[in-house]
Amino acid sequence: MDPKIEEQELQEVLSRVFAHDSALYQNRGFQRRIGFGKKPALINIDLANAWTQPGNPFTCVGMETIIPAVQQLLVAFRARNLPVVYTTTAYEVIEGSTSDMGLWHLKLPSEVLKAGTKLIEIDERVKPAPGEHVIVKKRASAFHGTHLAGMLRALGVDTVIVTGTTASACVRNTVEDAIADGFRPIVPRETVGDRILGAVEWNLFDIDAKFGDVEPLEKVLTYLKSNDIG
Repeated sequence: MDPKIEEQELQEVLSRVFAHDSALYQNRGFQRRIGFGKKPALINIDLANAWTQPGNPFTCVGMETIIPAVQQLLVAFRARNLPVVYTTTAYEVIEGSTSDMGLWHLKLPSEVLKAGTKLIEIDERVKPAPGEHVIVKKRASAFHGTHLAGMLRALGVDTVIVTGTTASACVRNTVEDAIADGFRPIVPRETVGDRILGAVEWNLFDIDAKFGDVEPLEKVLTYLKSNDIG
């Protein structure tokens, strides 16, 4: 069977399953809306070559949708002169007893994320503009062990639009930390990827149930053009 047809059929099954589960969650009081605030920042998680380009251990599916969607968000944020932040994950010491990888390399091939290599550079299709921030992290969340929260507060940000990879790890952990730190997390559905489709659907469902609002890209773009941003 054509892989594209298989993917479409899987997507239809997952959509039906999670539509049923959404009703159950809503009846129990979950999936409330946190809503948009007055000052958003765009947080692009690990849209570096290791995740966006084919042939790597971390390569994610769906880039033909994710990259154009993020490009639209970049245009909208830059038009309003709103903060844009990128993260990438990189390690300086990948061998020996003094590695900065912690124990993560016991679970995944983090040794390929070597600082200074092409793999950890932001994909050229969504590259940062002058004045935009690139945070190099060593953990899943963009907040954990970085200056991100302090910087956002100094800029008056109350809402974070989170995109990128992966739904099951770095995006999810960033959203969890964002709401814990008092920011409103919004995740445009079309902008998030992972290595398998099921991981995307499950984690977007669970994020929407408990940690942030998963919204269509078009709704986020409409907000960015509105007068609601102060």
